[in-house]
Amino acid sequence: MDKILIRGGNRLSGRIAISGAKNAALPLMATSLLTEDALVLTNMPRLADINTMADLLIGHGVKVQIESENGGIGRRVTLQASAVSDPLAPYDVVRKMRASILVLGPLLARGGHAVVSLPGGCAIGTRPIDLHLKAMETLGAQIRLEAGYVHASAPAGGLQGGLVRFPFVTVGGTENVLMAASLANGVTRIENAAMEPEITDL
Repeated sequence: MDKILIRGGNRLSGRIAISGAKNAALPLMATSLLTEDALVLTNMPRLADINTMADLLIGHGVKVQIESENGGIGRRVTLQASAVSDPLAPYDVVRKMRASILVLGPLLARGGHAVVSLPGGCAIGTRPIDLHLKAMETLGAQIRLEAGYVHASAPAGGLQGGLVRFPFVTVGGTENVLMAASLANGVTRIENAAMEPEITDL
């Protein structure tokens, strides 16, 4: 499509059902990795990215159930990670959706280890994740990059709370730190944190 042409002057009326926001839904799905309890999310959007995140989480051992609701406009998603069976987030899945990097913090915090493909494979690309990685290091993680994958390990006693200073605002980086810090020992303070509505939801 080259353009959208709108001819105004006609009054609109009626009601339309709106599903939840994708940018809020994806990090909320990733939080399922933080607990063995069931997480139920409602009014989830019917989008391919939701299915991709579900596939990624299933690979980590999360049980996922998706049901239609609101007359098919939204979906009810139930996720339960009784155990995290695999810390690997493979390139074949991560390449489809940049938000896949959001499993880094939860995997690291809960299991102490994560192997997550760089969103662009071996090339970090135009939207780097270096701030995510530096934040994890601030919480005590050891990070190394190898063959297009981030290998992250928590210290023996688990992640430790700390002061994370972002040089500029990063929504994904803030989300990853929030999730990792929720299981870290001690208090974590984030400076220059993102303040978008999806951060509040998370």
